Amino acid sequence: MASWFRWNEPYLRQAQRSPADMVTDTLMLELRWQLKEAERLQRERDNEYRRIKTGVDYSWLVSSPKNSYDITPGERLELEDVCSKIHPSFCGAVILRFRQLVTEYEPEVHEVSQLFRSVLLEALDKMKDEEEAKKLSRQWNNKRAMSLSLMTFKSRVRIYPFGSDIKTVSEDVERGMEHSRRVWSMPEFRHKKGV
Repeated sequence: MASWFRWNEPYLRQAQRSPADMVTDTLMLELRWQLKEAERLQRERDNEYRRIKTGVDYSWLVSSPKNSYDITPGERLELEDVCSKIHPSFCGAVILRFRQLVTEYEPEVHEVSQLFRSVLLEALDKMKDEEEAKKLSRQWNNKRAMSLSLMTFKSRVRIYPFGSDIKTVSEDVERGMEHSRRVWSMPEFRHKKGV
């Protein structure tokens, strides 16, 4: 009975993939497609050059060969490692930038992977810069919040030197209240008039 539900396995494996794996697969798929396109354009340029050089067009006789250029396994692993560090929100921007540069420079087939690497490293730098900016913004916001909380604390605790309920000796003297009863730690000494 388990064999009946095998159609669902690829979907489950797809759902369990991490965002980094999906970004890596998407970016590497774009690289493979651009390599194929660069190779096709290279063949067209070579055919055009031969036609101009010989003056005869034999392109209708030639069957297009399968793609022959591929990057080395070591380079592929390095590129996949860099791709895995790209945040998913940057994936679309990386693809657009890569396509823009390929269109501008029309690189040779072997130059496409180098161009791809440069776009990836540029995206990592932008991600790092944005992270630093967010970190600084958070620090600034924390400092601002702290200073605001100190300001509100200061505004709640105010000292009123002339409106205090605490009686002092100087107040009694200033008001001329020598006859008021003192409540101090020192005993009250009164001068008796007739003794």
